[in-house]
Amino acid sequence: MFQIPSFESLNVGLALPAISLAFGACVLLLLDLFFVPKDRKEITGYLALVGVAVSFVINLLTFNQSGTAFMGMFVADTFSNFLNIVILGSAFFGILLSLDYVKRAGIERGEYYILLLISASGMMFMGSSNDLVMVFIALELLSIPLYVLAAFRTPEVRSEEAGMKYFILGAFSSAFLVYGVALVYGATGTTNLSAIFNSVGAIVDAGGSALFLLVAGTGLVLVGLGFKVAVVPFHMWTPDVYEGAPTPVTAFMSVGAKAGGFAALLRILAFALPTVALTQGDLVAAWQQTTWVIAALTLILGNLVAIAQTNIKRLLAYSSIAHAGYILMAVAAAGTAGVTNEATQAALIYLLAYMFTNLGAFGVALAVERDDGTGTNLEDFVGLARSRPGLALMMVIFMLSLTGIPLTSGFIGKWFVFKATLDAGLVVLAIIGVLTSVVSAFYYVRVIVNMYLREGDAEAPGATRAVNWAVYLAAAGTIILGVFPFIVTNLSSAVTVAANILP
Repeated sequence: MFQIPSFESLNVGLALPAISLAFGACVLLLLDLFFVPKDRKEITGYLALVGVAVSFVINLLTFNQSGTAFMGMFVADTFSNFLNIVILGSAFFGILLSLDYVKRAGIERGEYYILLLISASGMMFMGSSNDLVMVFIALELLSIPLYVLAAFRTPEVRSEEAGMKYFILGAFSSAFLVYGVALVYGATGTTNLSAIFNSVGAIVDAGGSALFLLVAGTGLVLVGLGFKVAVVPFHMWTPDVYEGAPTPVTAFMSVGAKAGGFAALLRILAFALPTVALTQGDLVAAWQQTTWVIAALTLILGNLVAIAQTNIKRLLAYSSIAHAGYILMAVAAAGTAGVTNEATQAALIYLLAYMFTNLGAFGVALAVERDDGTGTNLEDFVGLARSRPGLALMMVIFMLSLTGIPLTSGFIGKWFVFKATLDAGLVVLAIIGVLTSVVSAFYYVRVIVNMYLREGDAEAPGATRAVNWAVYLAAAGTIILGVFPFIVTNLSSAVTVAANILP
């Protein structure tokens, strides 16, 4: 007989950061509908910023609290709270970049900000999922608003195409995820991540069909989430969607969706399935080899194809694919016993560093973009240092950080990822990561060359006050984390893989 859960078993207080954002989006929907004039939708944007700020403050106040909620389906710990910082930061910058853009593009509608908040809340629930069913629900809550936002610049054909491609491939990837969840459930008899962790040892010892189902299910889950984080060979949608979607949406999804996807990937692989081995007593997870091969392919393809791009949004799309490869290096390293905590912390540090850097780069691209969506080619950056020296300098910082140059947050992120990879014994993967970082310098520096060493008269029609604020804040975060890395390392040091001790 179905039992009605008590308020104590729901333990809603632990989920307050995510719930407050989702509830704020619902309230904002009503406010926008009844009280915000049609020609003053920037009010909705500013209220959305307030909602993000409130959720951020709540997250900081509850940062060190841990426990489960919703009858064990939701887990609050330092891992999820750290990820919330990345996700809420992405939402804040995404809204800030959108305030003037939606006016310029003629798509100023209040539901734009509400969809963005709902998607961000889905990302937060994904990072706190302690059950495979909740992973799927959070994934859909994350994805469906992004499908709409990608096509928000209708009737522009590229935007409609971006939304359709993202929707079709996103639904396709969800099917893989659900099938994988079904196989894992068939092997373990549960969808709770903590219970799965506790049952893996007996399944590995017994071998047989249960182990086959568990390994096959893990592979399908990896495929499903691989689409979401855009790793090779599940990256096909990324360049077209990034190019066609409104630029602030592209910026938001490039970081937020990645954070949500990798959160679920780490929850499932590093938290619930770190001991899945093909032979008894093996200290390396069965999924590690597949993961590091995918990471290597992602690094190689993302960086090499980016060289041929002439559009800044497509260049940053392939750059995003490559950076997914660097984060996946940390996920692969988490498959080695004794390195799991270090690798998880490295992935979180990289995500935070990537948030500032990539959103800042998209901010400068948005500043150069014209009202009709043109102005996104690399040639449009020629001479930007002469016409807008401040913006050009910020772009230099972001390009150097994406390359991994010291004194930037990008260097700190790569340092910890490479260290975890080497500590896990994945030397070949670390070498590939270093070599592809060198390759990436070519196309990042090309942007700098266009701005400083070529004659031109680049314009920045989109460099409004809100966009400038977003760019300068992102640059400040990039430099501060690069010069004072202890800020982020102190936050991440408390993150531990603790699925085995959760109820």
